[in-house]
Amino acid sequence: MLLYLMLHSSFRHPDTPFEMIAPSSGPPTTMIARHHVTGAEGGERVDRCLAAALPDLSRSRIKALIEQGNLRLAGPAGSAVETLDDPSYRVKPGEILELAVPPPEDAVPRAQAIALTIIYEDRDLIVVDKPAGMVVHPAPGNPENTLVNALIAHCGESLSGIGGVKRPGIVHRIDKDTSGLVVAAKNDAAHKALSEAFAAHDIEREYRCFVWGLPSPKSGTIEGNIGRHGIDRKRMTIVKSGGRHAVTHYQVTKVFGLGAAELRCQLETGRTHQIRVHLTAIGHPLIGDPVYGRVTPARRKAFPAAAAFPRQALHAAVLGLGHPRTGKKLRWESPLPADLVALSSSLSKV
Repeated sequence: MLLYLMLHSSFRHPDTPFEMIAPSSGPPTTMIARHHVTGAEGGERVDRCLAAALPDLSRSRIKALIEQGNLRLAGPAGSAVETLDDPSYRVKPGEILELAVPPPEDAVPRAQAIALTIIYEDRDLIVVDKPAGMVVHPAPGNPENTLVNALIAHCGESLSGIGGVKRPGIVHRIDKDTSGLVVAAKNDAAHKALSEAFAAHDIEREYRCFVWGLPSPKSGTIEGNIGRHGIDRKRMTIVKSGGRHAVTHYQVTKVFGLGAAELRCQLETGRTHQIRVHLTAIGHPLIGDPVYGRVTPARRKAFPAAAAFPRQALHAAVLGLGHPRTGKKLRWESPLPADLVALSSSLSKV
């Protein structure tokens, strides 16, 4: 990690020609990353050059710092120092780059002491078993009591900043009324690594859910681009053109007559409402889904408890990933919460 060091101290990275030094003026916690451009780096964009030299800062963070006037450039042989605010500037061998890295700003969402079920935590990431009913991100309709508010309070000073702000880096979301595993990054480097892993589909995600009807075949793959509904903009749908590519693999794990089934779903992609949209598209919406599901009179009569279930019956049960710092493979499992266990029991009795 980049270290915010004591005043007048310095730090040189063992593998790259840069050092962290305390500034001669300004707040003592603002540090300077000084990089000497090598011959091999000549002609490289300055933001790309610094991103390679400073792996604990994302390229987007470095670009923002440059555009905000935090980069000073000195030519070889003691030539004049100037402020550089163009991230596309091409560096020259022998130049000295000095990037001011201010301390992270306080998080905009306020910290709230909310009980969390912590599955795993270290200096880089935290995995939480989120209950149904908790929103992940603050939003106009839900500004407080979110997972982010809770993580800011729980993690405290261990949050070194995502994009210069003390906040957890949520790289994937699950809906308010979906329960299960969520991972968050504590620093820029972990956030960058996890974001890249999700983009490369290098994350294991498995969900358990309960649907109306019995899918046929009992295992298969649903593929179809997902985009906004043409009329109801709060809904997502499979679209013929545009949208984003989405792939869901499913397998029936338990059958409740012909009226309902339990499924295991694995995601190749992570689109908004992906499982809910894909299962609805094949005629088997999630039990309890208020947006995509429809309770027919026959279902209501045959499965009264399921018809009254108050949320979409969806649980993020498995999460697996490579650790952003060590590369070690990590995998966590979350059992079905009590309300889904009760739902399964009620379906079994019919």
